[in-house]
Amino acid sequence: MRKFMVLLDDSRECLNAMRFAAMRAANTGGAVVVLAVIPAEDIQHGFGVAEVMRAEARERIEAHFEVFAKWMRDRPKVEPELVIREGDPADELLAQVAEDSEIGIVVLGLASDKGGQNPILSRLLRDVSALHCPLTLVPGDMSKERLEAIT
Repeated sequence: MRKFMVLLDDSRECLNAMRFAAMRAANTGGAVVVLAVIPAEDIQHGFGVAEVMRAEARERIEAHFEVFAKWMRDRPKVEPELVIREGDPADELLAQVAEDSEIGIVVLGLASDKGGQNPILSRLLRDVSALHCPLTLVPGDMSKERLEAIT
C-alpha cells in the first residue's frame, strides 16, 4: 500500500496538504501518515520538566490531529496514522521516510505569501537525494474545489 505522508503543524497551508493527501489516498487506495514533530528546542531539560513538556506537546498534537482525522474518516473515508517524533522537523521527516518503506509520496503545504520561508522545504531542496520518494507541494491558497478536481 502506498502511503501519503503529510507534516502536521500550525500553519494555514497544512490544511490543504492534509486535504490533498487524504483525497489522493482515498482515490488511489492508499493511506495517510500524519507526521508531527516536537522541535527539540521546545523541550527544556532538567528536574522532570522535559517529560511534562513532552506530554503537553503530545496532547496538543493529538488534539490537532483528531480534527483532521475526523474529517478524513468522515469525508474521504481514510483512517490516518499519527507518528510523533522529536527533533529537527526536516531531519525527522527524512528519518520517517527512510524507516517506513510504504511511504510513497511526501505532501507539503506552501504558504501563499511570497515572503514566507519554509525551512523544511529549503532543507529538502538542498539535499534532494536524501528524500527517496516524490515530493508534492500544495499551494495553501488553492480552493477546496480545485483540490477535489485534481485529486
